[in-house]
Amino acid sequence: MSQDDGANASGIILAFLMGGLAGAALAILYAPRSGKETRDLLGDRIREGADRSRELRDRASVKGRELFEDAAEYVERQKEGVERKRDRLAAAVEAGRQAYRDEKEKM
Repeated sequence: MSQDDGANASGIILAFLMGGLAGAALAILYAPRSGKETRDLLGDRIREGADRSRELRDRASVKGRELFEDAAEYVERQKEGVERKRDRLAAAVEAGRQAYRDEKEKM
């Protein structure tokens, strides 16, 4: 992800939050409930939002850990593949050197 993608995502999140705050302000202004009922309702909604945020954070954390582990496994497999190819190349070079020495001795 480039820096531009991160800045764009931050802008989208900020716009979403600002829209939510504007909507909440309008809802309070035009609420048909009393102040206490509105405060109780807002408190409930805030608690629900906090719970949902914690849930999303936990899921994102687990998913992030899984992605990191998958990436680590992928890197390890690639390293092993490179090592096998390096060994095969070294063996081929050595076989070429030996063939050259054998031919040189025949002369």
